[in-house]
Amino acid sequence: MSIQAITPVILCGGSGTRLWPLSRKSFPKQFVPLIDGKSLLQLTLERVAHISPEARTNTLCVAAEDHRFLVAEAMHAASVGMSVILEPCARNTAAAMAVAALQAQPQDLLLFCPADHHIPDAAAFTAMVQQGCAAATAGAIVTFGVVPSFPSTAYGYIQRGALNTEGHSSQVARFIEKPTADKAQQLLLQGDVLWNAGIFLVQAQVLIKALHAHAPDILQSCREAMVGASQDQSFIRPEAAAFTTCRAESIDYAVLEQHANVAVVPFSGAWSDVGSWNAVANLTPPDNEGNRIDGQGLALQASNTYIHAPHRPVVALGTQDLLIIDTPDALLVATSSHAEQVKQVVARLESQQTPQAAQHRKVARPWGWYDSVDAGERYQVKRITVRPGAKLSLQMHHHRAEHWIVVKGTALVTRGDEEILLTENQSTYIPLGVKHRLENPGKTELELIEVQSGGYLGEDDIVRFEDTYGRLAEQPIEA
Repeated sequence: MSIQAITPVILCGGSGTRLWPLSRKSFPKQFVPLIDGKSLLQLTLERVAHISPEARTNTLCVAAEDHRFLVAEAMHAASVGMSVILEPCARNTAAAMAVAALQAQPQDLLLFCPADHHIPDAAAFTAMVQQGCAAATAGAIVTFGVVPSFPSTAYGYIQRGALNTEGHSSQVARFIEKPTADKAQQLLLQGDVLWNAGIFLVQAQVLIKALHAHAPDILQSCREAMVGASQDQSFIRPEAAAFTTCRAESIDYAVLEQHANVAVVPFSGAWSDVGSWNAVANLTPPDNEGNRIDGQGLALQASNTYIHAPHRPVVALGTQDLLIIDTPDALLVATSSHAEQVKQVVARLESQQTPQAAQHRKVARPWGWYDSVDAGERYQVKRITVRPGAKLSLQMHHHRAEHWIVVKGTALVTRGDEEILLTENQSTYIPLGVKHRLENPGKTELELIEVQSGGYLGEDDIVRFEDTYGRLAEQPIEA
């Protein structure tokens, strides 16, 4: 049984610092392939595609400008067609939901979902949304609450009030902040509270009216930004100056805690906000000693130890209650009781201007990605992968020359006035100051090794002449 037309809106903001070093500001957790090789965003897009026949083609995403190509990649992987509103800066969920509502038609029923939650049962999720439709169509802001399975201190809670007449939703009695352990235990014993899942179903006009009543300044800034918005294919860009003036506030504080007509629908299925390494660990089944291993980890004489080791062997010997997260350029070792404090580590690294605080060694680009394998004085080595049919910009460097060696696939190289077709084990040299371009004309991925040499190897040493991805005006510029 299908439900009425619903427009899913995926809220794709957030820096994901609690999952450092796997998640970083340049590559937040919603884009990281965490589960069966899929990102949480891709899984979310696949999940919402089931809620109505139109959902696969009319989904809307709100994301950061810097992440636009990561969003496009997830859309392609999930076989979903959608528009993407690109925020020029982060302003929290009230602004993100406001611009989405202003982009929609007044009568549209909008389903707001975080991009970084894991709900494995798509059928149960669809049934939950169905149960909220009557209240939302009647003018309520409907939120969804997860039936709690333990006294969590990591989630906010929703206390249910009287059951509404349609029989599926209740009025929200109050929202409760993340509690202490004792308070969480008390709340669980009450039996009338749910975890706040941060998922909402509401008509666009109802949300706009609520914003006008409770946060008129946010609505006004967003309205001005959307009036001045520009569109580039599926990307919608709010006018930056107006959007920047918007106050940063969550929808809970800006609207829900003050609004009279808020309903809640319970959800008893499996759900995780994947908000800490403990939550990630729980996605992996434990062995008899409570150890959870993801990748090439090995736990010996250990208990309750989680190892994330996708790249190399990582051994834990005689450990207890540890989280061990290994990446090519950073390692985290923490007790499970300190999982919520990982973001403090990121803040410290940022204050020390440590590049690994925000950047991965492997960097996603619209045409593929590159991995900085090695670097030294006057040289840098990168492994580059170019997707089928993709090409880098036509460019030139002032301070470096480059050697390219093809290890897989076929490369079409523009070098000055000539074009060169290279296959596996062939190479070419790009002298300093020469216009060049790399393109993958084949049907499989192109992989090559790039060796840069010169007096300055920064990513901003580039003059771009042509670009398929509309980045000619961007600063700093990357390939």
